Amino acid sequence: MDGLDLLKAFREVAERGSFSRAAKVLGTSKATVSKYVAQLEERFGVRLLNRSTRSVSLTDAGQLLLERSKPLMEMVELTQSELQEHAGHPRGRLRITAPHGFAQSAVPDILSEFIKTYPDVHVSLHLSNRVIDLVEEGVDIALRLGRIRDENLIVRRLRQMDLVLCAAPSYWARRGLPKKPDDMRSHDVLTYSLAEGAPHLPFEVDGKPYIVPVQSRMDANDAAPLIGAALAGLGAVCVPAMMAQSHVERGALVPVLKEYMPRDLWLYAAYSQRRHNSAALRALLDFLEDRVRKSAAALAPPEMAAVKPARRMRQPVSA
Repeated sequence: MDGLDLLKAFREVAERGSFSRAAKVLGTSKATVSKYVAQLEERFGVRLLNRSTRSVSLTDAGQLLLERSKPLMEMVELTQSELQEHAGHPRGRLRITAPHGFAQSAVPDILSEFIKTYPDVHVSLHLSNRVIDLVEEGVDIALRLGRIRDENLIVRRLRQMDLVLCAAPSYWARRGLPKKPDDMRSHDVLTYSLAEGAPHLPFEVDGKPYIVPVQSRMDANDAAPLIGAALAGLGAVCVPAMMAQSHVERGALVPVLKEYMPRDLWLYAAYSQRRHNSAALRALLDFLEDRVRKSAAALAPPEMAAVKPARRMRQPVSA
């Protein structure tokens, strides 16, 4: 095994405090990472890590190696990245996360076209509605819909998105049409369980965000069951406009308060700073942006999950 690979395995364990988490990032098994660290300890003739059933900690020798190896590993990674850029040929594995509903959108077709265009790039797509820590889980790109708040992530805006607040005609006939955002306080609302804090609806009044607390009749981490419940007349739902478009066009759902819907929501691709030199990553970002701009209805994300800030990698103390 190459010494740099052994050193990389050791650094991942040291920075994450766990063989299991290091193995997940490296895409290998816990046993393999443990073997690599043991080989490195054998080469140096010192113990680098204190191991117990519950924790992993650095020895004095391990602390020294972690500190001294940082510039070396950064130089190796930068050189590798620059060589790939010089070759102008994207290659390697890209790990992408997106909400479950993207499986029913144009995302799979776009990724298939990307793979055909760049045959040396392997794409791993993980669908999940939960919050993702990009660095912790070794994810290169997260596709999301929402407001862009996180300063720890680099964001590529793909397209601006609209929201629609709607319900079945039978519900509005029974409960009455709202005239202003605060009227929704007395309505039954179908909400996202991924939203932070108490159930609420996002509005915009005089160009500023305006949050209205609501009574949640049902919550889910995906838009599909919420739309289904709205069609059944159980309450009002606020979803990406394209998700409800077909139901609105046929009159099964009636939108309200259009003039108060937020206008600062984006479909975006987010990635962490440490991965910005990947030629494959840049190629995919450019590809997504191009395809989305060519087709206004290309993507239909089903939920508004945010991306958890990328946790800064620990150096000897923290970073």
